[in-house]
Amino acid sequence: MATMRDQAFDAVGVGGEVGGYRIGERIHVGGTGNLFRVTPAYGPDPGFPLLMKLPLVGHGQPSVSVVGFEMELMILPALAGPHVPRFVAAGALTTLPYLVMEWVEGEGLAAIAGAAPIPAAEVTRIGAAIADALHSLHAQETIHLDLKPENVILRANGEAVLIDFGFAHHARYPDLLAEERYFAAGSGRYVSPEQLRDRRNDPRSDIFALGVILYELATGELPFGAPATLTGMRDRLWRVPVPPRAHHSEVPAWLQEVILRCIEPEPRLRYQSPAHVAFDLRHHDQVALSERAHHASAPRFLTQFGRWWRSREYSLPAPEPRREAPAGKRAPVILVAVDTTHLEDVRHASIQWTTRQVLTLNDEYRVMCVSVVKAPPVGGGGTFDATTSGRHLEHLARLRHWVEPLSLPAERLSLHVIEAADPSATLVDLARQNNVDLIVLGAPGPGQAALAWWRSVASGVTANAHCSVHVVRVPQRSPVSEALDDPEEPATGSA
Repeated sequence: MATMRDQAFDAVGVGGEVGGYRIGERIHVGGTGNLFRVTPAYGPDPGFPLLMKLPLVGHGQPSVSVVGFEMELMILPALAGPHVPRFVAAGALTTLPYLVMEWVEGEGLAAIAGAAPIPAAEVTRIGAAIADALHSLHAQETIHLDLKPENVILRANGEAVLIDFGFAHHARYPDLLAEERYFAAGSGRYVSPEQLRDRRNDPRSDIFALGVILYELATGELPFGAPATLTGMRDRLWRVPVPPRAHHSEVPAWLQEVILRCIEPEPRLRYQSPAHVAFDLRHHDQVALSERAHHASAPRFLTQFGRWWRSREYSLPAPEPRREAPAGKRAPVILVAVDTTHLEDVRHASIQWTTRQVLTLNDEYRVMCVSVVKAPPVGGGGTFDATTSGRHLEHLARLRHWVEPLSLPAERLSLHVIEAADPSATLVDLARQNNVDLIVLGAPGPGQAALAWWRSVASGVTANAHCSVHVVRVPQRSPVSEALDDPEEPATGSA
């Protein structure tokens, strides 16, 4: 008999039911999931049309699809206002993952972009509406990072709604894509230069994407083409785009100034807030024009060559140094390694106990629970659980079950399932990339050398970690010592 999860992934059809919602037509296949029209199968109607997203999992689907879905599942409920779909309900990733939200009624920007070029007045109106939406999003500590016409809907009243937050970054939630080192740079036509350098925390990335959209609407062309490779995308680090007026002479000089300022390769040279973009679009008589506003021909070869030559030294602004909090107030990052392949092992209770004790030392902690699993065979196995995405979900469910007894607040916890052949090297790299202060993991007890995972991982991490390592050991005990000692308190050691 198929499980509910199998039914949701593999047998969803019109008239079926998932999570108490009746499935209608499938309207889209996105980067992180299938979209269906749905209605409540029972219970109250919210008073507006509904949309359900189901993650893309199973054969041929990478685990990044699950991680992107998990990001949206985490971020969308935290957002509010008219510029995002209203969140309605969600199913747990570990049982029956789905996301139900408002079906936003309006015109998709992709259809409008397909008819470009459009009049400057329309570019102005649409651009200002998108900038308003970005301003609202940024005020809620969220960066979209995948802004493109397909992710913008225009309501009848002119407001822009942003959809699909699978690549988004929220300042108060774990950035799973960054922490697990996924390359999640958004869509190649609209991605910013800093995203190509794995920087996901700059709101000005959305302003770059907005500039590309404005260019497309005004000219019917794309400033950097439609590259299909990372090398092609990186041309925007130096290439001077053809001025919009060279494509379409009716583009006003002030609009060209706004567009080209948005798509400057260096973030410090762009608009610093979408509110500023909206203001200039609505008050074009106040836009200060530079020389670039009047360019009406493609850049010369020597200009492009000079930009390329200088780009060899192009670098993003240096990251701000970590600020040490006052003594006693430092917010540590704790990485807990969990072997979800062997949940029956006695070490798990000891690691949980130790983690709980460590966290009592500081109430400003951040915990990363990590499971490193072997990758499935190429092409996946014969069942859902043997596929890459299926295994990811299965071990994510085990990891979530493992951490439940600790009762950790969601904003201080992130769960990571990573496929790798060398668990110790993976844990060491992950700890270094995320500024981890302490790694907690288990080691085998005397006479239990057969448990090779614990032995090799513990020794490899201890030898190579940049930070402190807390090794939890469960030694063999005599009946007398077991009667005298606290049976739940493990022996521990640090390296």
